[in-house]
Amino acid sequence: MNDFTYYSPTKFVFGRGVTDEVGAQMASLGFGKVLLVYGKGSVVRNGTLDRVRTSLDEAGIAYVEAGDVRPNPEVNWVRNAIGTARAANVTGVLAVGGGSAIDASKAVAFGASYEGDVWDFFTKKLPITQALPIAVVLTIPAAGSEGSASCVISNDAENRKLGVSGDVFRPKLAIMDPELTFTLPAFQTAAGVTDMIAHVCERFFSGVGAVPVTDNIACGIIRALIDAAPQAIEQPDDYDARATIMWSGMLAHNDLAGCGRSLNPIARAGGWESHGLEHELSAHRPEITHGAGLAVIMPAWMRHVWRTNPERFLDFGADVFGIEPVEEEFCPRDEAVEDAVTAIIDELQAFFVQLGMPRTLGDFGLTSDDVEPMVQTLRENKGDPFGAFQKLTMDDARAIYLSAF
Repeated sequence: MNDFTYYSPTKFVFGRGVTDEVGAQMASLGFGKVLLVYGKGSVVRNGTLDRVRTSLDEAGIAYVEAGDVRPNPEVNWVRNAIGTARAANVTGVLAVGGGSAIDASKAVAFGASYEGDVWDFFTKKLPITQALPIAVVLTIPAAGSEGSASCVISNDAENRKLGVSGDVFRPKLAIMDPELTFTLPAFQTAAGVTDMIAHVCERFFSGVGAVPVTDNIACGIIRALIDAAPQAIEQPDDYDARATIMWSGMLAHNDLAGCGRSLNPIARAGGWESHGLEHELSAHRPEITHGAGLAVIMPAWMRHVWRTNPERFLDFGADVFGIEPVEEEFCPRDEAVEDAVTAIIDELQAFFVQLGMPRTLGDFGLTSDDVEPMVQTLRENKGDPFGAFQKLTMDDARAIYLSAF
């Protein structure tokens, strides 16, 4: 187990009906006037936003609103919201939604006190040393942003999608009410679960050997998701299944599943190769849902790199799926391992497809002609080579993209 620093300052309030406690919880933590951030309509249609407003009013917390955050939030929205926050002299931010609303809120929170363009933090990698306090009412479990130190923003003009990290903008409060997710479409549920599993896998396949306690946590989260996701899709109001998914999403990305797996004690584990490859999809095509893109990209990445460390894949397959090599008289070890690893990757992708996720890049309407522009921006964003489990050159990236058709 490598050295690590683990930090999780968020207060999590989890359970039925806790949405109505958001105002009181924020008041108890000293929140003042806030920017209320939300997405493009579902929180309005299902009454969640009105419940939040009522709770804020009852607690005496003033607010101004910034709505219409899109999936894959865009930097121009963030710039406009920073202007709103400054004009209103807010002292905090409240996100009502999923990862997009939360990431947009994080960018506003650390961009509000910066005199330059907030995009500088993403391109120039400026250190993020201060941010307005953030609270969250989670409505879409997926990204784990409610407990993470991550923020990802798109720039349509540049076809770029970049991320930053910083403990200073971890949310101070996360209200997690599984009942809010009963009305989520099956596709959204499936994409969220896929993203959660990818967050765990990025850390599990980090280029570091076994870390038994962390690996058991990681594989246990994935097994719980594999059990709960089909049940939630089949019976959307199954509270226990929805609760399992919601809590798993947070655990998958608050760094617990990476403790002891990083080469740098203060950095998260893994090279995040699948995320880097996928971000180019949704940067060039913002309509592509991040989790859906990962459902295609991550198995393709696995098939390309597994020979770098077959034993790591065998550990994963045995713990998650119960798949192990079968050595027989006429099947040598190497062939048995290849068969087992192939079966493990196929099983993972089959689970994604079973949930309703796409299998190929062609399912998004992409063609091989779209690959080269993505490779070019990938080089700009990630460098050449990049990664941890196996360093990927742009030739590797190109081959992974093409293999996913």
